[in-house]
Amino acid sequence: MSASREDFQSFIPASKTIPELTVKAVLVGSMLAVILGAANAYLGLYAGMTVSAVIPGAVMAFVLLRPFKGTILEVNLGMMGAASGEALAAGVIFTIPAMVLLGAWSTIHYWETTLVAALGGILGVLWMVPLRRALIIKTDLPFPEGVAVAAVLTTTVGGVKAEESGDSKGVSGIWLLMGAALAGLLKFGQVGLKAFAGSIYGVINIGKFSIGKSENPGLFYGGLATSPALLGVGWIIGPKIASFVFVGGLLGWVILAPLIALATGLPIPTPADYADVLGYGYGNFEVGSVIWGFYQIWGQYIRYIGVGAMVVGGLYTIFKLRENLASGIKEAVAGLKGVEVEAKKRTDRDLNFKYVFLTIGLLTIPIFIVYVWISSNILVSGIMAVFAIGFAFIASAIAGYMAGLLGSSNNPISGVTVSVLLITSLILLGFGLSGNIGAYGVAVLIAAVICTGAAISGDVLQSLTCGQMVGATPRNQQIAEMIGVLSAAPILALVVSALDQAYHIGSTNLPAPQAFLMAGIVKGVLGGDMVWPFVLAGAVLAFVLILIDLPVLPVAIGIYLPFTLAVPIFIGGIVRHFTNKIIEREYGSAEEEEISEWELAIKQTEVKPKERIIRTGLLFTAGLIAGEALMGVTVAFLIIAGLHLAIFEFPPILPGLILWGFIAILLGYIPLREILAKE
Repeated sequence: MSASREDFQSFIPASKTIPELTVKAVLVGSMLAVILGAANAYLGLYAGMTVSAVIPGAVMAFVLLRPFKGTILEVNLGMMGAASGEALAAGVIFTIPAMVLLGAWSTIHYWETTLVAALGGILGVLWMVPLRRALIIKTDLPFPEGVAVAAVLTTTVGGVKAEESGDSKGVSGIWLLMGAALAGLLKFGQVGLKAFAGSIYGVINIGKFSIGKSENPGLFYGGLATSPALLGVGWIIGPKIASFVFVGGLLGWVILAPLIALATGLPIPTPADYADVLGYGYGNFEVGSVIWGFYQIWGQYIRYIGVGAMVVGGLYTIFKLRENLASGIKEAVAGLKGVEVEAKKRTDRDLNFKYVFLTIGLLTIPIFIVYVWISSNILVSGIMAVFAIGFAFIASAIAGYMAGLLGSSNNPISGVTVSVLLITSLILLGFGLSGNIGAYGVAVLIAAVICTGAAISGDVLQSLTCGQMVGATPRNQQIAEMIGVLSAAPILALVVSALDQAYHIGSTNLPAPQAFLMAGIVKGVLGGDMVWPFVLAGAVLAFVLILIDLPVLPVAIGIYLPFTLAVPIFIGGIVRHFTNKIIEREYGSAEEEEISEWELAIKQTEVKPKERIIRTGLLFTAGLIAGEALMGVTVAFLIIAGLHLAIFEFPPILPGLILWGFIAILLGYIPLREILAKE
């Protein structure tokens, strides 16, 4: 597929220039960066996850720019701003609140938070400039949200201007709207009204077994998140990658977690955990305590296996991409020397590599100043500033690759952050900083800069992939992303501070689960309680997967994520497998008339029957991802506004499962309906 990407014909041809980096596009992007960044800051602190703003941002930018006759490329730039705000929020809320939880700060410090967010965000955007071609053009990564948002833009905006309707002869945009409506309604019923459960958990007891002097039950856990968006992600990434993610989930949750539970017994909840226990058990304390125990085993042990595998898998991925990365660095060096670089087409023009690398180097100075400000140790601050710049490259590359694999919403940025915190804490341990609150704070804020850069990189790459398909200029997109970062950073610091004052970070109203994890890592390493055997086990697993030539990162992600997320991705992959089989049976092998999903996502006319099936599926899955993401952000605003519409405290399981199953059947039926009707 790499050859086809190199010569890819974008929706707006490279030879055509239309308005793109305009004042109205930048203003809309900056506004959306602030709005979606604030919403996701709350959502992340409340629920431990953020909603990717790539698709919601595209839809909102389209609505705002339509009255001003915005072009498709202006809408795309507005979307970039929205994406940067959400990604920055993820980087900030996963790390900064840990400062309060560790006791390093009594309240959120505004200026330190703003500087860390801005520096990390800019660093993440800049590192994606030399990595853009290596990760987007030179690989066959699916970039599910990039493909989905390109389908959304070409179907909704269409043409050149936002007031023109999309000319999608052969494939109706109704499937996009239908997918969005179904997913949005299901999501609102799950998280807005709490009319039915969004996740299903269950445990099977197969009897008691004696190990040593203790006797414990043999328990097996299973679960499913009834998420239409994850179904869509599984369909887009295909059965192979979806299966590897599922294998990781099976390894962590169905093999290792039951063995640990059998050997040690399940953890026992304390009164502070009772609310979570009742939630897991849908009001049944006994069932909930068993499921809660499994999540404790996963949180304290299993996810560190995923972290170990991620570190090795990520470094190996960078090693495999070394030639592509080297070509980008050679070009940068040529630019630094003033050598004339061959003129490129508009859709392949990045920011000037010379200025990018000079800016990255200069960022060492403000990062050093922030670290000295925090630690009052000039030597350690100098070394760690250089480390932050260098390791931000590695973390951004790994996070960007994982976003390309599974999409930004499912990208385990917290896993990358854990890896960074482990290494940062070990270095500080080597400097003799251990066991005190000052050292804890330094470790968190060093990691925060790198984490924010890594968080930004995934959304940057999804947006750049969409831009590559619709015909945007990478240079303009990179500028828009940095403007979004600088717009969101000062506001995010205010939002997190206000939320802390209103609800208190760490309380039941604002649990900040990811920040608790980061605080635990720092205490574990610098306090000497880290579960190193599990991290090493993950690293060994990664080496074994490399030796037998299996992809490491999808398996590592499957181990790290809750099992409930791996299952719907796998089911989406299964639906795609049967879709492919029916296409092959009806029209011949998949190789005939080969056309990439990039081309199908933006193709408007002369769509052949086989292409129509995939194009219809892409539009429907794009709708599923867009509808769930938009509703997730909408509900976040309702919660912030204090509107609580919940019908049940413990919503029933069956209605949500039936509705989700119906959407899964539609995902299989709608693209194939003409073939199935003939039969």
